[in-house]
Amino acid sequence: MIGQTVDAARRTLTARFKSAQIDSAELDARVLIGAVLGLDLTGVIAAANRYLTSEEATRLEDFARRRLAGEPVARMLGSREFWGLPLKLSTATLVPRPDTETVVELALDMQRTAPRADRRWRIADIGTGSGAILLALLSELADAYGVGTDISEEALQTAHGNAVDLGLAGRAGFVACDYAAALSGPFDLIVSNPPYIRSAEIAGLATEVRVHDPRAALDGGADGLDAYRALIPQAARLLAPEGALVVEVGQGQSGDIEGLMTAAGLMLPVPPKADLGGVRRAVAGRKLPP
Repeated sequence: MIGQTVDAARRTLTARFKSAQIDSAELDARVLIGAVLGLDLTGVIAAANRYLTSEEATRLEDFARRRLAGEPVARMLGSREFWGLPLKLSTATLVPRPDTETVVELALDMQRTAPRADRRWRIADIGTGSGAILLALLSELADAYGVGTDISEEALQTAHGNAVDLGLAGRAGFVACDYAAALSGPFDLIVSNPPYIRSAEIAGLATEVRVHDPRAALDGGADGLDAYRALIPQAARLLAPEGALVVEVGQGQSGDIEGLMTAAGLMLPVPPKADLGGVRRAVAGRKLPP
């Protein structure tokens, strides 16, 4: 791409990505050019007629090769926006997906409709990863305090760093443990995006997920439900009376998760919430009052 203008390089890169059947070809091209130039998307448009330097062209070609090999843009840049918040990533964390914002939406719905919704909420995020769900909720609930758990120390370091960067570290704590094993509660809200892919299906996932996301954050066991069997009974014990549990689930799993919640003594006050693709993505249960 040496000798090309910014706009010509963008069009070339977009065409290469489309030929490789990358769904987000145009956006990926703009984001990668912006990263090379140190510009946002508006800046890339404004710089359309300037020529790339040889160093910029070399960096862009390296990005292009990596993207064409299946590496996600977020992995290349080490960050991803979620709920309007910039989050850093690590090899121990999933890349936060727009689908997971459905969990945040349903959790906020459960908070607004709870008795004494104006109290200072205590939140737990089980398997917090980058801290995406917890930090999104803390950004919306100014008086809330939250704790995130993860079995990975590297993930917890990433989540803590994100909390610091977002000015939320004073209301967020992070604990290394398996699911909620180290927590004592009570909590008003517990959220989780656990691993829910069936073990046999992982080999068929897209390269950007199968190769670049940590397997431990994907593999839900033979039927995809192992994590829920562990965390739902734990969460039910840790919830305060009338507290809520909200979890992300895979396609076709919402009915099974509702059954596990009912078996743990939780009521189902609302139907599962669908993501933008129409998949029932978030399931909520509420603990019965005493």
